[in-house]
Amino acid sequence: MKIYTKTGDKGQTALYGGTRVSKASARVDSYGNIDELNSFIGIAKSHIEDTEVLRQLKKIQFDLFTVGSEAATPVDKLMLANGKSRLPLIISDTEIEELESWMDAFDDTLEPLQYFILPGGGKPATFLHAARTICRRAERSLVFLNESEEVRPELIKYLNRLSDYLFVLARYISKINNEPEEYWNPNKR
Repeated sequence: MKIYTKTGDKGQTALYGGTRVSKASARVDSYGNIDELNSFIGIAKSHIEDTEVLRQLKKIQFDLFTVGSEAATPVDKLMLANGKSRLPLIISDTEIEELESWMDAFDDTLEPLQYFILPGGGKPATFLHAARTICRRAERSLVFLNESEEVRPELIKYLNRLSDYLFVLARYISKINNEPEEYWNPNKR
């Protein structure tokens, strides 16, 4: 099978279930942002050595494929008549709670925040901060999609929690790499 199909040459693509939509649609934008986030987490991973962090990020990348596949599926096509998902996996509270648990463990090792942090803190942390901002964009795009087409709330909640996780992880990585954080302190210029 060839990688190119030529079916998108006129600016349309097929969603799961066969519906064709514009590549500029809110749904395509949302799963495109999720795909970009997943790729950027891969870039961050290539600069991280901590095996537990790498295990977590690999799991997150797996989960982002799950989020993306669901974002590419209209809700009316998601569930079968028997109440089960048409997709092999969907995001649940389990994945959200997992992010919270990992985040809490990292946060327990960090100094409390007193000021906003400037993105930086070494190369791996900087990539994680960039991934966090891409995650926020992906979240906004799902919220925008949800204004016209239903999106399961777990998807938005997962991305919201993931952006928090990426922030805490960036701080943690800065700490273990002995890279100082820089603060936005409005009292000092």
